[in-house]
Formats: sequence, C-alpha cells, structure tokens
Amino acid sequence: MKLRQTGDQVLNLAAWFTAAALGALTLLLAGRLAVAGVDTIAETLQGGAFWGALAVGLLAQLVDGMLGMGYGVTAASFLLTMGASPAVASASVHIAKFFTCGVSGMAHAKYGNVDRRLFVRLLVPGALGAVAGVVLVTHVDAGAMRPYVAAYLLLMGCTILAKAFLALRRQRQGEPRHVGKLALFGGFVDAIGGGGWGPVVTSTLVGSGNDPRTTVGSVNFAEFFVTLATATSFTLLAVEGTWPVVAGLVAGGVLAAPFAARLCRGLRPRLLLALVGLLITALSLYGLYRALA
Repeated sequence: MKLRQTGDQVLNLAAWFTAAALGALTLLLAGRLAVAGVDTIAETLQGGAFWGALAVGLLAQLVDGMLGMGYGVTAASFLLTMGASPAVASASVHIAKFFTCGVSGMAHAKYGNVDRRLFVRLLVPGALGAVAGVVLVTHVDAGAMRPYVAAYLLLMGCTILAKAFLALRRQRQGEPRHVGKLALFGGFVDAIGGGGWGPVVTSTLVGSGNDPRTTVGSVNFAEFFVTLATATSFTLLAVEGTWPVVAGLVAGGVLAAPFAARLCRGLRPRLLLALVGLLITALSLYGLYRALA
C-alpha cells in the first residue's frame, strides 16, 4: 500500500512538473515571438518549412502516441533530407518533443495508461543516457553506430510481429528486468539519431511480455523527461534548432497528442502488438538501408 501511494505521489508530481515546465517554456517562446515582431511571425507562417513540419509533426505524434515510438525517427529523417546536420536535426526534434511528449504523457496519465513503477524506473537512467548521447553526437561522427542500432530494432520488430500473428505471449506477472540498462541505452540512441527511445524501450518491453497499453503509456510519459535532459544538453552545448521547423513540429504534435492517447486506450493488445511490430520493422529496414547505402 505504501509503495503504491509513493508511486501515485511521484506520478502526480511528474504531471504537475510537466504542466509547469510546459507553461514556463510557452511563456518564454511567446515573449521571444513578441520581440521578433509580426513580420517574422508572418514570414514563418507563409514559409513551406513550417507547414511541412506541421504535417510531419501531426502524423508522427499520432503514431508515437498510439504506439510509444516513431515521432523522433520520422521527424529527424524529414530534417535530414532538408540538409540539416545530425546534431541540428536532433536538437530541433527534441525541442519540439518537449511540448509533444509533455502533452502526450499527461494524456496517457489521465487515461490510466501509465504503470507507476515502470515509469519511475525509466526516469533517471533514460536521462543519463540522453546526456551521454548528446555529448557524443556533438563531438564524434555517430554514423558508424547506425547499422548496429537498425539491425537490433529489425530483430525486435520481427520478434513482436511473430508474437502478434502466431500467439500472443502471456503477459509478464512480475516486474520487468533490466529496465535501467534498457532506459540508459534508449536515451543514448535517442539523442544520437533524433529518435529511438520508443523503438528501443517500448519494443523490448512489449517483446518480453509486458502489457502493451501500460508500456506505451509509461514509456511515452518518461520520454518527456528524457527529452528535457536532451534539449537542455543541446542548449548548453550551443546547438540551436531550426525555429520555423520546430514551430511546425510543435503545432502538429500538440494537436495530435490527446487523440493518440485516447486511441491507445481503445486498441486491443494483439492489434497493438501487430502495429508496433509493423512500425518498428519498417523504420528499422529504412534505417538500415540509409546506414548501408
């Protein structure tokens, strides 16, 4: 009973902190927009980069909110095709994800999709891994690591698909193992590639027999704090995002986040497993192709 009460308190504190952080950053950005002037805002709204990023952000957040993965990988790939460097692409995505992950995480908590104990176990290791990844991507070319990460994700995607279409694995009754190590690696990969927290953490936990709905919700809410660590690290290392693109990603993602969390609650576990498996397999095949091309 005491452990459950402690978990409830941590989750409530996390929700209040998320709301306060989102409010503070919104006011800060509103102040910067006011200083920039109406002409700058109009120029941003008339540019194709903003509306293209809005469409990508909306689609990516629908996928991410329902399946716990896909936002960062989709958005980062979009920025890389525009010619952004890996560091700038990752910084832009994580600044945008600060908003989308916060709204999505609170929505998952509201709809009861968050496992309190799993959420707490993901927080600190995920943030530490993210900081380490930022340091690496801003100082070393991380391209050599991408084929190995993509191959790992492809294996996890095939494993989940097999479980969905052959026989749904019996859900784990005890606590999942090695959560801290998994979160550390997930945060590290996420910072390097602009995305990867969901594919690494969600796919591994779901593939090992954890409940898909609460795993997606817990990982999604924890991602806000991983993103906070990543975005703060990029800011301290003076890596700036592309602001019209960031604005578009934020607008599209925030619009889609509540609907995605509601859809996640209504999906059946077998269907959710199949969607996770298909998504992660497609993303990993694409990533492997890009890495080896």
